[in-house]
Amino acid sequence: MAGEASSSRQKRQRLKRQRLKRQRLVEEEEEENGGGDVVAGSGTLFDLNLLDCPVCSNALTSSIFQCDNGHIACSSCCTKLRHICPSCTLPIGIYRCRIMEEVVKAIIVPCPNTKHGCTETFSYGKELVHEKKCVFSMCYCPAPNCNYRGLYKDLYIHFYRTHYSHMEDKFNCGRPNEAWLRINEKMVVLQELKISDDGPLVVVQCFNEPGGWYVTVNCIAPSAPGVGEYSFDLKYQAPAGGEKQIMRFYSSEMNRIQKVSFQTPEKDFMLIPHYFQDRRNSIKMTIWIHRLQKKT
Repeated sequence: MAGEASSSRQKRQRLKRQRLKRQRLVEEEEEENGGGDVVAGSGTLFDLNLLDCPVCSNALTSSIFQCDNGHIACSSCCTKLRHICPSCTLPIGIYRCRIMEEVVKAIIVPCPNTKHGCTETFSYGKELVHEKKCVFSMCYCPAPNCNYRGLYKDLYIHFYRTHYSHMEDKFNCGRPNEAWLRINEKMVVLQELKISDDGPLVVVQCFNEPGGWYVTVNCIAPSAPGVGEYSFDLKYQAPAGGEKQIMRFYSSEMNRIQKVSFQTPEKDFMLIPHYFQDRRNSIKMTIWIHRLQKKT
């Protein structure tokens, strides 16, 4: 129960930070337009908390329900509460609050990445769905002790100019590339070999678990269409095992991440048993990376 309470508090704190961020963006947009009304015939809503479900703190979207006393809740909360209003215990989840649904639709907010160049606007609550696939989402440098963050192409240039030092840390699409995983470093960052200095970054990580080494492959990129879309084939051969001890892992679509995580993965990993591993302090792997063809 303590763990669930802690998780709930963390979720509410995260949602509160997101609401405050959206509110600042709206206020800044109003200041740029001279303050007051942004568009003729519109008003200003300063407390965006009013547009969140009072039970779960998520943004309200259709359908919104009310009890006989006028308390509101989202449809998901009505089900979880077994249709009992948490404020007054009257039934809730039968009657729609149509006016609140219209108010939420009428509130237009910018993408949270508007400062970075995104010009999209959305009905309140839907901007968070867009943010996950926004090409202007910030990506973080995977180099240790580096706090740089920026648009994905700027990050690629930064990494090349600041951290690149070894030719073996490059990859060519469609060709076999060696990846030396140094156990003490737990990851290696590969950058695509290009004429320019903005080649995409692929991170290969290893996690030491009781059952063996978990190996993951991710591209540092936002989940925007056409960005960082690769498949990969990973091979590991035990040093003294010959052809009988070869392991392979294939993924038709490489995961895209904005920031490297050091939490043990629950899926999408290759497991190398400890008895397969070389006794040296590194794991040598071969990886083929293929750029996905654009869909027509």
